[in-house]
Amino acid sequence: MGEVFAGRYELIDPIGRGGAGAVWRAWDHRRRRYVAAKVLLQSDAHTLLRFVREQALRIEHPHVLAPASWAADDDKVLFTMDVVSGGSLAHLVGDYGALPPRFVCLLLDQLLSGLSTVHAEGVVHRDIKPANILLEATGTGRPHLRLSDFGISMRKGEPRLTETNYVVGTPGYFAPEQMMGAEPDFPADLFAVGLVALYLLQGKKPDAQALIEHFAAHGTPGAPQGMPEPLWQVLAGLLQPDPHARFRTATGARKALTAAVEMLPEPGPDDEPVEVFDQIGPLPAGFGPDGPVSAPRTPVRSAPGDAATATTGPVSQGPHGSGGLPEGTAPPVSMSETGSFHLAPPPPQPAPLPGQAQPHTPAPAHPAPVPSFAAPDLAAPGHVAAPGPAQASPAPPPPGTASTHAYTDPYPSAVAPPQAPHAVTAPQAAPRTRPGPPRAVAVPVLVVALICFAVGIWALTQT
Repeated sequence: MGEVFAGRYELIDPIGRGGAGAVWRAWDHRRRRYVAAKVLLQSDAHTLLRFVREQALRIEHPHVLAPASWAADDDKVLFTMDVVSGGSLAHLVGDYGALPPRFVCLLLDQLLSGLSTVHAEGVVHRDIKPANILLEATGTGRPHLRLSDFGISMRKGEPRLTETNYVVGTPGYFAPEQMMGAEPDFPADLFAVGLVALYLLQGKKPDAQALIEHFAAHGTPGAPQGMPEPLWQVLAGLLQPDPHARFRTATGARKALTAAVEMLPEPGPDDEPVEVFDQIGPLPAGFGPDGPVSAPRTPVRSAPGDAATATTGPVSQGPHGSGGLPEGTAPPVSMSETGSFHLAPPPPQPAPLPGQAQPHTPAPAHPAPVPSFAAPDLAAPGHVAAPGPAQASPAPPPPGTASTHAYTDPYPSAVAPPQAPHAVTAPQAAPRTRPGPPRAVAVPVLVVALICFAVGIWALTQT
């Protein structure tokens, strides 16, 4: 499982990276859904102020990907958005190269639709480029575009966060007035839209500087080779170096594009369909469509030769009768869980006396592991006796030999439940009471107590 941010967002895997932060796929534990979380990499005052501006945007539009919520944890902050898995326009051109004109017009119409809503909120994006225009993974169906990354956007009239004559944005997608240090305005975004359209139609990044110089020296050039003339007239209105000669609003450019599309030729039957693939990939292990998946627990099996086995089945029958655990009895904790050690084999039992029943002597193939709990009290209530005919008690061990009855009894009693890991104690032959103080200490203490008692009585009688 990943790191849980602010007790709500569980970061799963990185899916993108920007200039100010990394984008992660995350699970929102409150809303129970997957989101894209942009984690801020820097924490200086300048970057934090830009972060506050970006997360404050709340623009609801099907073709705009704006922040939905934000959270802070210690010195880290993030905001979340919808997960868009089809990659960017840069991925699409990398897969197919130059795209069909009608397909480009459909993308361009969606981009202008979202941008008109952004401009209606008084916001200038200032960083429109193919990498910031994302696509839903729609396959060969109708594409769905989302304008994202409002990291350097600003509302008209707000104070600028950059120094004078310092340009913010992506080189190659600047409007000429931006290079001159003019205040950000909506026509600058439209100039970038025209450059993005050229990139999609030609399959490579356009030379914006050469284009500006050609417009300034020769006016509007003719349509590039392979580009329909009606579509080029719309793009030329977006790429005018003079902002006053350019389209002033995204809505106006969209109306001109709609009229141009009606004059485009219909796609041929041999045209290859454009498919938008899933660029993020499947969820990592431990996560499913409905969120984190808890891993199934596997039973712990004891090593071969161990006397204690992890089973809850019926009692197994040994060579001398019922040598297993009674049915329904909880199994003991195996050695692999407790780290206990093997005891040496018990000493051989002496020969039985004449007239005494032959005891049953177990013959394990390997030394039995030490149970991780104390030996049961045979006289305790609820003790379950082993089934079978009555057996005589085994002969007691010879004097001076440590008792191993708790480990070698061929007919174990009911097993006590395993203790918690922190309460595991060394095995004991039988429960013992805590011994009192030795006689050499107890007698003097008792005499002193009696003297003190007598002195107290005498003092009371004197008064």
